[in-house]
Amino acid sequence: MSVRRVVPIAMRLSWLVLIALAIGEFVTDLPGPWWATTLLPALVVLALMVATMSLQARAAAPRGEPGPPVEVAPPVTGRWKALNSPADKVPSHGTHAYGQTYAIDIVAEPETAEGEAPGRPGAAPAPRPAADPATRPAPRPEAGPATRPEVGPVARPAFRLFWPVVRRNRAFPAFGAPLLAVADATVVVASDGQRDHLSRNSLPALAYLMLAEATVRSIAGAHRIIGNHVILDLGGGTYAVYAHLRRGSLRVRAGDRVRAGQEIGHVGNSGNTTEPHLHFHLMDGPDPDAARGVPFTWRGVGVPANGETFTVVEPEERGGQPIEEQAEKQAGRPTEKQAGRPVEGRAAGS
Repeated sequence: MSVRRVVPIAMRLSWLVLIALAIGEFVTDLPGPWWATTLLPALVVLALMVATMSLQARAAAPRGEPGPPVEVAPPVTGRWKALNSPADKVPSHGTHAYGQTYAIDIVAEPETAEGEAPGRPGAAPAPRPAADPATRPAPRPEAGPATRPEVGPVARPAFRLFWPVVRRNRAFPAFGAPLLAVADATVVVASDGQRDHLSRNSLPALAYLMLAEATVRSIAGAHRIIGNHVILDLGGGTYAVYAHLRRGSLRVRAGDRVRAGQEIGHVGNSGNTTEPHLHFHLMDGPDPDAARGVPFTWRGVGVPANGETFTVVEPEERGGQPIEEQAEKQAGRPTEKQAGRPVEGRAAGS
């Protein structure tokens, strides 16, 4: 068993020992002073945990200079904003663990004020239709961007200090947005049984996430951190990870072959998240606990920087047919147009 596999197991065992010591202090009457029976062992375990975390980060770090970025198609369509981008820093999420050295988060970002209906970029918001007492609004769809029957998709809510503490997922335009295969690939992992929790986009909710929820998820393992997810084998030792998917939204299962541009699932809010979004990265193996990150670039988009918006035009065809994808940077870069095709991946630092 490799060091990269042993280290996460050792980390979880350390957490369990620490929790057991804390519980034992309150529910049992151990002989001797508490500092000798609980505090001292806890400090030893904490020191081991710090050493294990350092070893985990070193084991997952790329070896040598990173290889050239693997070019793949964008996994979404529409207007999005990048967060925690490797264009600004590496590792982008502050750690090499789980193969996410070059990971990126993206959120749907319509060009409207909060609560207004977005139109096309540069267009006026869609008008409200006249009320008709003889009709009722169409029912809310099972999947798709957050909607209001009379105005269509709504803009992304802003972070609030105290209120509302949490929001329902349908308040966010990313929730339910379709996700597309970035290349011709084979599905190696497909998991969508975890629930979509409420948002953590207020100060109290964020504190709960950072201090309690994230710790529990770390103990449970990578699958609880990335939530519902799909891992695609792109070939050439490169694997694509889509994390935080919507529960029950997957249209593929392990062993399926997918074509570039094929819809494979929908954006959700499962795992270690503050709001519905897509976490995407490439890695050099199918197991996040043992993989190292691989740099990527999205065809026609590149790697958007933190806070940068980009628009990907809807593909003309999906599901097993060659597609043409267009992507234009909102920063003023020219539009590029290329046909979708299989990607030959390269592992970084292997």
